[in-house]
Amino acid sequence: MPQYTVHTSWLFDPKLKSARQNVSVTVNTVSGLIERVYERESADATLQPGDIDLRGKYVLPGLVDAHTHVFLHSYDEAGALKQKRDESMTERIVRAVNHCRTALLAGYTTYRDLGSEGMQECDASLRDAIARGLTPGPRLFVATRVLASTGAFECRTENAGGGHCLPASADAVDGPAECRQAVRRRIAAGADVIKFFADYRRRIMRSPPAVQHPYKASVLHPPAEPNPDYLVFDDEEMRMIVAEAALARCPVAAHCCTLEGALAAVEAGANTIEHVYFVSDELFTRMAEKRVVFVPTLAVAEKLHSARFRSAILPQTKRAFDLGVRLACGGDTGTYRHGDNVRELELMIEAGIPAADVLEACTVGGWESCGGDLCGRRFGWFEEGLQADIIAVEQDPTTVTGALRDISFVMKDATVWKLDGNPQGMV
Repeated sequence: MPQYTVHTSWLFDPKLKSARQNVSVTVNTVSGLIERVYERESADATLQPGDIDLRGKYVLPGLVDAHTHVFLHSYDEAGALKQKRDESMTERIVRAVNHCRTALLAGYTTYRDLGSEGMQECDASLRDAIARGLTPGPRLFVATRVLASTGAFECRTENAGGGHCLPASADAVDGPAECRQAVRRRIAAGADVIKFFADYRRRIMRSPPAVQHPYKASVLHPPAEPNPDYLVFDDEEMRMIVAEAALARCPVAAHCCTLEGALAAVEAGANTIEHVYFVSDELFTRMAEKRVVFVPTLAVAEKLHSARFRSAILPQTKRAFDLGVRLACGGDTGTYRHGDNVRELELMIEAGIPAADVLEACTVGGWESCGGDLCGRRFGWFEEGLQADIIAVEQDPTTVTGALRDISFVMKDATVWKLDGNPQGMV
């Protein structure tokens, strides 16, 4: 039957940042939307054929990972360059299909995938395959190739700027005119979001010893900071990227690791700022004023910036929250294992952000990171007309930090993919 009702006794409402009692949600399997949300008079519920009883569980909207890479798997298994060098396109697609299945079963009904990592426009094709029902996975919002200037986000061996031996990860452009053309190429290629690098390492792709010489791990006497991040676009180029994306009603995400890059991207009009490991109150104040979404990617920072992670990066994330910066949860998933996405939420809570605010950032904040109403779908809370994305866990996620690691129920677009802890409709 096309309509059925999900009955709950505890339902987290991210708009209220608190739980509601004895709420039922009617969904439609044809439209994939919520048709009705109503409160029952008591804990009792009259179950009709096909209804789902989630009373006794803790129910939330489907989660949104705001910064992922489906074509990457954990750097603990192989670094990004090794994956691009040693894995065939077919292998990387098969891995991505598995990553999407894993993410969905972990309660993530939406992924914002910020760069195909050398896989050209395959992220857009995978998005469409999931949307057609050919394979299970989160709803994908994709960037296809990221934008960077020549010599910036490019895979190469040591300093071989003219001899790239690995698939190009970026659409390399220089000057406002080329930036305009690149955005148009990305839109035509199916991008839902434009991602550009405000700053990056411009000399070699990775600092030694991560970039391996065939027989020596690195140069013998590298400088103290062998390959720092520098601006890769100027203000005019960044403004052009944002302005051209706006013509197509497309949100813009900016990779920023430096304070200088983040300030420039905010002033250029980027919708979201990713990473930002060096900050100031000035930056956060401007972000709050302009409602720029901050995606701090703490889960990857925990691994790559361990020396200053708890002394600086966690406290600055809490400072952003205190200054009113809009947050979304995305850990750069793919650099660590798909399925461990919830690590980002755990770290936000460790930083001192209230659990209810973190859950709101991973639902409504996630929708806003995808562009809000620009993305063509509404999801992340419970209301008539929204996508019917519902998950359930066994413990209260507002008080038990690890509760979201035990997902017992997953619904996306009114289709049940996990019931009583068991996958549904997957072979």
